[in-house]
Amino acid sequence: MREAIEKNAKLLALFAIACTAVVGLVHMLTKDRIVAQQQQQLINTLNSLIPPESHNNEISQSCFIVQDELLGGYQQKVYLATENEQPVAAAITATAPDGYNGNIELLVAVKLDGSVSGVRTLKHQETPGLGDKIELRKSHWILSFTGKKIRGEQDNRWAVAKDGGMFDQFTGATITPRAVVKAVKSTVDYFNLHKDELFQHDANCQGAK
Repeated sequence: MREAIEKNAKLLALFAIACTAVVGLVHMLTKDRIVAQQQQQLINTLNSLIPPESHNNEISQSCFIVQDELLGGYQQKVYLATENEQPVAAAITATAPDGYNGNIELLVAVKLDGSVSGVRTLKHQETPGLGDKIELRKSHWILSFTGKKIRGEQDNRWAVAKDGGMFDQFTGATITPRAVVKAVKSTVDYFNLHKDELFQHDANCQGAK
């Protein structure tokens, strides 16, 4: 009996070692491809928010880290678009901390005049079929921010329609769009307050997650 147990234990140990080795080998062989795909996905998203013809720098290489309560209080990334080294727009990651199921990660692009160039949802855990309409592949709602500007500190249009604002909410899911509207407005506020210093910043995202 004891011999059988020891034999099975050795087999399990060998199996575990073999599986670990295979996983390690696959990771080693695919990590560069995964990084390249993630980088291409980032470039595609940035290009969808800030048209390539509007700038002549590599936005993805102009990234630096910032942290501010207006951006959710977490470390965020800023990507700059410039034309002949003149400011054009910035794409800023932001966190909406008050989603229905937790944080909602966004990428908000703002033109130099303060108008929104585009918004994309990067990550969320909202309810499928309700809150997930903040994803472009599920709904065009996220496009409703494009072209919008903040008209002063008392601009109460930046709210969902249920709260008297200009953005639709989803049937049965007001909390999610309300959180996104609030986070996009805060990000535009941050850009308007800091845009001069942002375009003086050196890139420092290398190695940052």
